[in-house]
Amino acid sequence: MDRFNAMRAFTRIVELGGFAKAADSLHMPRASVTILIKQLEAHLGVQLLLRTTRQVTPTLDGQAYYQRCVSLLNDLDDAESAFSSIAKAPEGVLRVDMPAGFGRLILMPALPEFTERYPGLEMEVGMTDRPVDLIREGFDCVIRGGQPLDHSLVARPLAQMRQVVCASPAYLQRHGVPQTLEELAQHRVIEYFSATSNKRYGLEFVIEGRGQELSLPKTLATNSADGYLAACCAGYGLVQTPYYHVAEPLRCGELVEVLEAFAQPRLPLTALYPSHRQMSRRVRVFVDWLVELCARPGLLDKSAPAPMS
Repeated sequence: MDRFNAMRAFTRIVELGGFAKAADSLHMPRASVTILIKQLEAHLGVQLLLRTTRQVTPTLDGQAYYQRCVSLLNDLDDAESAFSSIAKAPEGVLRVDMPAGFGRLILMPALPEFTERYPGLEMEVGMTDRPVDLIREGFDCVIRGGQPLDHSLVARPLAQMRQVVCASPAYLQRHGVPQTLEELAQHRVIEYFSATSNKRYGLEFVIEGRGQELSLPKTLATNSADGYLAACCAGYGLVQTPYYHVAEPLRCGELVEVLEAFAQPRLPLTALYPSHRQMSRRVRVFVDWLVELCARPGLLDKSAPAPMS
């Protein structure tokens, strides 16, 4: 029995919740994975996995063995990174997920330089606005805006993004251009809500040094970042969004920024990954490159005026 491959197969089954997904992740036939697990259980003399028609879960012994396997595999990965050519040329599949707008506007245009720098890496890029389960869905790293909510993950700050408030020219022609925060009472906001928590987001400004969300009338709410922008272009009201998401519509006049002089909270952008991926060479080079990418002038930000409050 190849104990190394058996341990790798076992950890992927626990993380992904099934033999087929683990086999696909490891690019192995499912039958080979099944044989490895049978051999591993026979070698250890314990049952590691509970199998039903719907899911596969670890037994108590399996959960304990999983923790030891993760530690051992991480140590081995780290040793190979330090003493072999893999330290300069990471290889394998890197699975990442990020908001659709960030992926389309920021990551994809720049990604060729990363894959040319690390030609041994194969990228699998998901673009979703929903939270993902990194362990169950097999992602190595995700990129998210806002404060990280899952404190079990390792968080690497990427940027503090400037936000802008904007609306369509047609909306501003009908309702006027707000010049002060008090005038917002005569306007409507497009609301963004989380598909999982149902938390609602409107307009927020820094007032007397603290972020305060203003309660404004609305006619439309959406849980899609692209839908949020489309509703704004259609004239439903004001939105508040990271600058990069509306840079092109602002440049071509499809949208107009308002209240530019009033301070708005910065939106954190963070790379998140499971603690057992912390020493992964693949994850480290990708996150380091993301930090480098997000620091480039004009990509996520623009020159900001002196704020008012």
